[in-house]
Order: sequence, then C-alpha cells, then structure tokens
Amino acid sequence: MTRSPEGMAFDTVLVANRGEIARRVFRTARAMGYRCIAVYVDADAGAPFVADADEAVRLETGYLDGAAVIAAARASGAGAIHPGYGFLSENAGFAADVLAAGLVWVGPTPEVIAAMGDKLAAKKAAVAAGVPTLPSADDPADADSVGYPLLVKAAAGGGGKGMRVVESAPELTEAVAGARREALAGFGDDRVFLERYVRRARHVEIQILGDEHGNLLHLGERECSIQRRHQKIVEESPSPVVDDALRAAMGEAALALAGALGYRSAGTVEFLVDDDTREFFFLEVNTRLQVEHPVTEEVTGIDLVREQLRVAAGERLDRTQADVAFRGHAVEVRLYAEDPAAGFLPATGTVAAFAPALGPAVRWDSGVEAGSVVGVSFDPMLAKVIAHAPTRREAAGRLALALERLHLGGLTTNRDFLVAVLRHPAFLAGDTTTDFIDRHEPAARLALDDADLHRVGAAAALWIQGRNRARATVLRTVPAGWRNARLPDSSVRFRHGDDEIEVRYRARRDGTFTVRDVGGVRVHAWSPEAVDVEIGGRRARYAVTADGERLHVQTPRGTVELDVVPRFVPPGAAEADGGFVAPMPGVVLDVRCAVGERVTAGATLVLLEAMKMEHHVKAPYAGVVTEVRVAVGQQVENGAVLLVVEPEGESPDA
Repeated sequence: MTRSPEGMAFDTVLVANRGEIARRVFRTARAMGYRCIAVYVDADAGAPFVADADEAVRLETGYLDGAAVIAAARASGAGAIHPGYGFLSENAGFAADVLAAGLVWVGPTPEVIAAMGDKLAAKKAAVAAGVPTLPSADDPADADSVGYPLLVKAAAGGGGKGMRVVESAPELTEAVAGARREALAGFGDDRVFLERYVRRARHVEIQILGDEHGNLLHLGERECSIQRRHQKIVEESPSPVVDDALRAAMGEAALALAGALGYRSAGTVEFLVDDDTREFFFLEVNTRLQVEHPVTEEVTGIDLVREQLRVAAGERLDRTQADVAFRGHAVEVRLYAEDPAAGFLPATGTVAAFAPALGPAVRWDSGVEAGSVVGVSFDPMLAKVIAHAPTRREAAGRLALALERLHLGGLTTNRDFLVAVLRHPAFLAGDTTTDFIDRHEPAARLALDDADLHRVGAAAALWIQGRNRARATVLRTVPAGWRNARLPDSSVRFRHGDDEIEVRYRARRDGTFTVRDVGGVRVHAWSPEAVDVEIGGRRARYAVTADGERLHVQTPRGTVELDVVPRFVPPGAAEADGGFVAPMPGVVLDVRCAVGERVTAGATLVLLEAMKMEHHVKAPYAGVVTEVRVAVGQQVENGAVLLVVEPEGESPDA
C-alpha cells in the first residue's frame, strides 16, 4: 500500500475485537490521530466499547467471520485492522485475507503466524534456533517417552483451553478426549500433543518488538505464574527471581528465535523456568498483543500498541536494545466474573455497580460499566487493573487497596480472591510458582466476623431509612423513627450468604440512633449513593447501590452484598431433594447416567460447556439416579436442576 510522506499508510483503524482490549487500542490509536472503528454482535450492542468508537459496524454472524470484518473495514473506510487478542488475532488465513484486500494488517506476517500458531511447529523452530525445550510427544501413544506427570496441550491452543494435567496412565484417555473436544470448540482444531509437566515452575515470558527493516529488541520479562485452570490471573514485571544474567540469556534466546522467523510487530516468547534449577524451556510464541502487556508498558514507558501501529505503517523502531530501561515494578490482575469458591466457575449477570475509587492511582483497562451484561458467549473478564510503584511490595499494596476500594456489585467476581493473593505473605516474598493457588489456598471470599457484619448491617439499615424519608410524600420534615408513644424499635433483616442478621434501631432526640449490637450511631450525611455514618466512634462513608432487594455496600475492605429479607415470603416451588443444579448457564455436552443407575462419589454425571470450556458436574456422594431432566445439546440456565440422585441407603421418604 502506498504510504503518505509522513510514513502513515492509513488514517482509520478497525479493531476486530471487543471489550477492554478494543477500548485499550482505541485509546492509543486516537492519541495518534487515527479514527477508530468497532465491530460488534447483537449481544454487545450496549457494550461500552461500541459507544467509544467513532463508528461501529454490526456483524450478523460473529467475531470469527473474517470476511464480514473485512467488509466492515471497507464500508467504514478503515485502512488497517488491529486484531487485539483472541478471536482472529492469530489466524494466518485472516491476516492474509486482510493484506489481499489491500488493507494494513497490524501484526506479524501471515507466514510467521502460521508457523507459530501450531505449537508443534513452533517447538521445532525453537529447537532449530537452539532454544531449550521440554520433552514432548506428538502422539498420545508415546506418553511413556514423556513420563508422568505430563500435560495434554492443544496444538493450536492458548489461554488454558484444551489443556489437562495427567498424573498417571489411567487418566490419559479421558484427558486427551476432553482436551480434543475443548480444542475443537475453541480453535476449530482438535490436535493435541504431550509435554513434560514441571510442578515447581514459573511462567516467564519475554516481550519482543520487530520491524520490517530487520530491527529487533526485547523489553524484558513478565512473570505470569499465578494461574487457575492454566489461565493467568496475576502478572508482574520484572519477575522476582530473574536476575540480570537470566534475563540476558532468555532475551538472547527469544531474539534468536525471532530473528530466525524474521519477526515484525509485537510478540511474546513464553518460557517455563524450573524454580529449583533456574533452567528455562521454550513453551510457545504468541504472535499478538498479550493481555498482560500493560506491566511491560509501565516499567519501560513504551506504549506497545503505538509501536504496533508504527511498525504496521512501515516505520522503524526508534530505539535500540541499549535504549531500553526499566523503572520500578508493575503488577496486573485480571478481574473476572467467576466464583473462586466454586472452582473458578464463570459467572454471568448484570453489573449493578462499577465505580473505581479516586485513589490510589492505578490503571483500569475495563470493558464494563454499571449496567453492562456479562453473558455466556464470551470470556468473563471485566477489567485488567495495573499498579506501578518504585518497589514490588508497594505495587502489590497499591493494587490490593485499589481493588478493595472498587465499588463493584451485581455478579460474583474474583476481586476478594485477588486481594487475598496480593496480600499473602508468600506472594510478597516472591514465592509465585504455578502451583501457588494449590499450595497456599488464598481466601476465596471476604470473610466478615459478627462485629463487621453488624456494622455493615447498621449502615445499610440507616441508608434504607434515609431513602424511605427521601421518598416520603407526607410529613417529610418529621424525623425518621419519631414516635409520640413507646413503640417497638424499627427493624430490618438482611441475609449475607448463609448468615442472617436483624438490625433493630431507634431514633433519639439528638438526631442519633441506638442500634442493637453496635450501640450509638450518628448519620453525618446521606445521599442516594452513600451514607456517612459513625458507629461506635468509627466513622466511614459507605457507598450503597440498590439492585432490587439486594444492597451492594462498599466497606473499607470491599463490597458486601446484603439481601433484604421480606417480612412475608410468598410460597414457591420447593427444590428437589438431591437435585444437581447447573453451576452456570451452558450447553449439555454429555449425560453419563440414566434413571435407576447407581453412581459412585466423584463420578462425572453431566458434562457442560460454557465459554468454550468444559465443566464436570460430579456426584458428591454415592446414590441412585431417580430423575434426569436434561439431554445432550440442551441449553440450561444457571441453577437449573439437571438430575436428581437419592443418596445410597436412604428411602424415598427419608
């Protein structure tokens, strides 16, 4: 494509992605003077990234329809396509089609994407470049040559999809079958291979940049070892264990491979580092921007999206390796709609509240806002949150505090779990191997003692009292709770998880309140958004968002959900005793039992697919199946009864 005298081949960029990554690319592209085009499907029609774009084009089929994306670029006048990550970002055929359409592709060449998109081919390229690799086998029949434990991995995979840890030979067949199904659903390619599994390891990756003029450099390392389901949730730069010598060795290995490939644009060479020996082994090359790229940007001061766009426009990298400097420490977490207490199962729902506090100053790369809907069709990441500070401990503390001060409600998230990780002594000591979660078991949810729960309940009750006064149509000037006779205290009951509390309060003549279990309370200020209260001499401002009968109350340690218990509960259908319910909305892939069949504890009874990943519904006890309410291919909602199992040894009347 003919470039302008300024070297820019385009003035409009279409981002073939959604959510937070689309908004993040828009931010840099717009700062460089580019118009920004979004594409969206019906499920995203109300998403913030659509409104952020200068223009948005609806896709009838989906984000994986490359022809429709290219047509959208042509219709909107976009001269370049930035793929973000996921979807079509590592689809060599799509990249080639973009170039064939006369558009600029913001990424590596289709040939490099094809070579590195196949993990088996990538490993062979690494061996040829002299980069250390782990023992592996292309054929599951050769598992013994790899040894146990091992990993089954999707050849075309990424993001933890199509990956299984296998401890022994009897587990291999089921693991391979599951990995193949997941890989086919996620990538359209069911090929898998085996690789040696290192228990005490760190996931360390090197960020690389290249241009079409042959210039290459690396921007140091990121450690991404804290993972669940083989997906990263905490990333940092620099790694707490990588010294100058190891950084130089890994950087040289990454550049050797990139040089052999003729790499251009941004990319990542991923390694596994043995925590005991500090040996490193090649894992894969990601030929795209990574979710965790902000930590590199924070410590180097280099905007990676800007570099991608400059390289795509034919410009040279404007620095050499000697110019790359590192400053301070950066930590990123991925805030997900998921339930850490239930094996990190994805969650769905509407975001009732999403309001970051003014301080401490951190970077929010968010794809949602209050009112956004999180469904089953896409990855449930809500935001990337990044803190940069002079030291690692400061960065972790700043990030934990920012998460605690985020007013967030409406759906289950991993926010409290992330705070527990960041404040864990082992994390602060740099003990961050890939088995961190299994070894240290950070708290899945914010735990409130009775005193804390009653304080939150008192604040919530008095916020409701203020709301009631604001809504009053008569006698609005009469103080709340005023009586001209001795009458019972005002009261409200709340449910918090398995706990239930009753808040009983009485207004006093001086404008304060007496609240049972907490003592004297003074309301300093009330608004529809918050209540400023002093309880037992301790004063705090509690942001409050009402979502039906649920209140999301912001405390100094996080957001607490309180359900108002109605005075009169209407009759409803009783749940089936022994009923197994869907832990999330999804599609039934397999039903492995029938009515009358005896099942053993731990057996998988139903296999669900949600968000391109498989989830096993297992029997927690032995028993007999008395009902099966679902069939293969059926779409089920969260909480739907899938089947009923009568515990072994119990009669139907038990």
